[in-house]
Amino acid sequence: MPALVNYSGDDNFYSGGPFCSGDSGILLSIGSHVDIYCPARKRARISGPLVVEGSVFEDKRPSIDRLPDECLFEIFRHLPGGRERSASACVSKRWLTILSGVRSSEFYRSKVPQGQSDGMNVDLASNNTESISQDEDLAVECDGYLTRCVEGKKATDVRLAAIAVCTSRRGGLGKLSIRGSNSDRGVTDLGLSAIARGCPSLRFLSLWNVPSIGDEGLFEIARECHSLEKLDLCQCPSISNKSIVAIAKSCPNLTALTVESCLNIGNESLQAVGKCCPKLQSITIKDCPLVRDQGVASLLSSASSLMKVKLQTLNISDCSLAVIGHYGKSITSLVLSGLQNVSQKGFWVMGNARGLQTLASLAITSCRGVTDLSLEAIGKGCPNLKQMCIRKCFFLSDNGLVAFAKAVGSLESLQLEECNRITQTGILNAISNCNSKLKSLTLVKCMGIKDLSPESLMLSPSESLRSLAIRSCLGFGSTSLAMLGKLCPQLHHLDLSGLCGITDTGLLPLLESCEAGLTKVNLSHCVNLTDEVVFAVARLHGGALELLNLDGCHKVTDASLEVLANNCPLLYDLDLSKCSITDSGVDALSCGVQPNLQILSLSGCSMISNKSITALKKLGRTLVGLNLQHCNSIGSHTIELLTENLWRCDILS
Repeated sequence: MPALVNYSGDDNFYSGGPFCSGDSGILLSIGSHVDIYCPARKRARISGPLVVEGSVFEDKRPSIDRLPDECLFEIFRHLPGGRERSASACVSKRWLTILSGVRSSEFYRSKVPQGQSDGMNVDLASNNTESISQDEDLAVECDGYLTRCVEGKKATDVRLAAIAVCTSRRGGLGKLSIRGSNSDRGVTDLGLSAIARGCPSLRFLSLWNVPSIGDEGLFEIARECHSLEKLDLCQCPSISNKSIVAIAKSCPNLTALTVESCLNIGNESLQAVGKCCPKLQSITIKDCPLVRDQGVASLLSSASSLMKVKLQTLNISDCSLAVIGHYGKSITSLVLSGLQNVSQKGFWVMGNARGLQTLASLAITSCRGVTDLSLEAIGKGCPNLKQMCIRKCFFLSDNGLVAFAKAVGSLESLQLEECNRITQTGILNAISNCNSKLKSLTLVKCMGIKDLSPESLMLSPSESLRSLAIRSCLGFGSTSLAMLGKLCPQLHHLDLSGLCGITDTGLLPLLESCEAGLTKVNLSHCVNLTDEVVFAVARLHGGALELLNLDGCHKVTDASLEVLANNCPLLYDLDLSKCSITDSGVDALSCGVQPNLQILSLSGCSMISNKSITALKKLGRTLVGLNLQHCNSIGSHTIELLTENLWRCDILS
């Protein structure tokens, strides 16, 4: 038999112990005439008894895993630093679980005797250069600079426990965001409790769509994380007033609170936050059915440092807005959206209370209480208002807009979206009557604007207006543009995207009226514009032009690229998507002076083929972004070559 298997060596059996030195196998005797040899294995996976034909052989090798959790807890509590704790947590899920249950304050910290000399300290340091002193390790743990975000399937209790144990040696966890949850092993109170115990330096906590986290997890955050400054809760149905009250009482440094779509959070939470968090500066409450006037009024009347307030889709009434108008002396930014129970009286009282003296930004969306009368009151009651945005307020008309423009004294930016009772006359009068500080005007989907014949209006031009955006206002036409050109001679930014009704004839007077030089022009989906407009832009504003968007202007051809190539040295962003561009146009663009062109979009230009590869390589010297999506005449091999050559450019194909 030895010869058959080419076996050479000693044929004798050795009872008990290894066959030879270095052999970890053992020989077991189970009778007077029978011995069994057990070869070595990489790792003993089972430390229990071995049974062979009724005989029991106990594995008497010592194992730390045989210790109960209480003993392991005490051992882990004496680990010298974060590196050792992280290594121990990698051994098994059991060790990780036990380590995550040790509070940061419970770790043993050795004390150096007061009589110990400095020389001894120097000797100890020189003998062990790789060791880290306990004082240094503690200082690192308390910094709290790290940021972690877990999403979807990665959001589990085990991952949070690992974060809690391992971040202490790298600065301490300062910001944690949990987005969604694993459907099988989602985040629960256990995972959040591990974070609380291991990360007392936590300053920012964000929980989005985690239905398994309830009050117990936040109770632990309140007990351990007293430095918490920002709390963001969204779609957390298991969290109630109890835990928010605990957070408010234990975290006096709280500066920002966001509660969105949390069905069990209501007035009691807001009352506690207003009373116990004197540093609160920002509050956002959205879609919380239990929040009523009592909670909002208590919060706003107590939080004297509040600067940013956002109230959306709440069951509050005129009372809450009256409190805002009276007590909001420190508020600089206010957002009110979907407040269906607030009437004209509420907004009128908010303005006439004259408490919003420092308000600089106001956004109102879908509030039926915004009327001509209430908007005028807001303009008079907010003397320092600089930014105003009004969306979907269907009862606002030209009279209210003009009265507001006359009343407000510091307005710099005005945005109107889906305010369908606003007409061309109201817009032109508002621009003319507004103060000399208005810099930006934006109109979006205001269907009440019609391209009417110019009336005999005595309008004064606005020398301060720098940015004009009129987007998707389908009734806006060439006549309106000509009148705007006379009112806005100092424009730098022009956005007319989605105005299907304008033509070259109507836009040219506006371009000629802009004396300062346009730097950004967006004409996307203005389907009736031709090369003539591009020629005018290049001729009149080419020296200042930095951005030009012609997406969807299918009447623009290669002739426009030849003009742009030679007249726009500062151009860095050019969008020619779905234009009638061919290989000749791309070649002309590459031959021009374009030292700053960084972004080029040719998406949907089906007439561009593989012949443009040389021109695109030349343009790629400065490009960082190139869009070739839906260019069906460009083959995959050409895309591969461009990707290899333009290594610093992101190519979409």
